[in-house]
Amino acid sequence: MAFSFLNQELAIDLGTANTVIYQNGKIVLDEPSIVALDNNTNRVIAVGQGAKLMHEKVNPGLKTVRPLRDGVIADFNAAEAMLRAFIKKASGKRSNLFNPNLKMVVGIPSGSTEVEIRAVRDSSEHAGGRDVYLIFEPMASALGIGLNVEAPEGNMVVDIGGGTTEIAVISLGGLVVQDSIRTAGDVFTADIQYYLRQQHNIRVGEITAEKIKIAIGSVISDLEDAPEPFVVRGPNLMTAHPVEATIEYPEIAHCLDKSIAKIETSILHVLENTPPELYSDIVENGIWLAGGGALLRGLAKRFTDKVNIQFHVADDPLHAVGRGTCKALEHTDHYSFLMR
Repeated sequence: MAFSFLNQELAIDLGTANTVIYQNGKIVLDEPSIVALDNNTNRVIAVGQGAKLMHEKVNPGLKTVRPLRDGVIADFNAAEAMLRAFIKKASGKRSNLFNPNLKMVVGIPSGSTEVEIRAVRDSSEHAGGRDVYLIFEPMASALGIGLNVEAPEGNMVVDIGGGTTEIAVISLGGLVVQDSIRTAGDVFTADIQYYLRQQHNIRVGEITAEKIKIAIGSVISDLEDAPEPFVVRGPNLMTAHPVEATIEYPEIAHCLDKSIAKIETSILHVLENTPPELYSDIVENGIWLAGGGALLRGLAKRFTDKVNIQFHVADDPLHAVGRGTCKALEHTDHYSFLMR
C-alpha cells in the first residue's frame, strides 16, 4: 500500500534507566532514559546516549534530567520531549507533510496510580500516539519470557528494573497477586556509592557506580566463576587527593544485602497471598527473573535458597518487557488485559 508508512506500530518499554522501542518485531532503539536541556530556554539539547555522556558533567547553562523516577513519570515535559525525540529516531526521518498514524503499546509498573497511568498515556499521545495501549510490566515480562499468560495455571514473575521491582502471580490473563516496590537498580547504584564513601573514603558518581555494578555486581559472596576485581579512582573525601581502591565482588554482595533482602520479603509476601492451587503450579514451574537486576551474579541461587522454589533467569532479561510489549502489539484485539 502506498501510504503504509502512515500507519506505524511501536512497542515501547519506557523504563527508568533505559527506553527500548520495537518495530516489526525488531529493536529499533535502545537508549538511556535521559534528556539534556538548556537551562534558560528548556530546549532539548540531546536525548538518550548523547545526554548520558553529558550526565553529571554539565555546566550551569545545561541540565540533564531523568524524566522517570521509580518507574513513573516525574517530569512530564521532559518525558514528553524525550518520547517525541525517541519516536522520531525510531521511525526514521519522515516527511513533515504527513503525521504517521501511530499505534503504541507502552509498559507501565503494576503499582501505578490513576494519575501516573494518565501521565504515561498523555505523554504518549502528545508525542504522536493516536492509538495508545498500556500493559502492566509483569504481564509484559511474562509474555516476553514466553509464558502462556492466558492458561488456567499460575506463573510467577519477578522483574527487577531500574526504578521498581515488579512481582506478580499471573493466571488466566490477569494479575492475581502483585507487588511493586521501589527497590531496584537505582537503589543498588546508590548503595554502591554509599558503601565506597563509608568504607573506602572515596566519592564516585552514578555512572562509575553503575559500571561497578555491571562489572562485579553480585549478591552472594562465594561465586564459582568470580569476576576480576574492579579498580575505582576518585577523590578522597577528607583531602580531595586522588585515590584508587580495588573492589572485590564479595564487598558488593555485602553492600547490596539489605536491598536484596527487601525484595526477598516482597516475594514471600506475594507467595503468602497466592491461592493454594496457583501456589502448587508455581512450585512446579519455578519463578522467573527478568529486568536488568536479574543479571546480578548469584541472584537466582540466593532467591532459590531463601524461598525453596527454583528461580530461573529469563533469556536476555534486560529486554523481556520490551519483547512482551512487542507481542502485545501484534495481538491488541486479542489480549483483554491491555488498557486503552
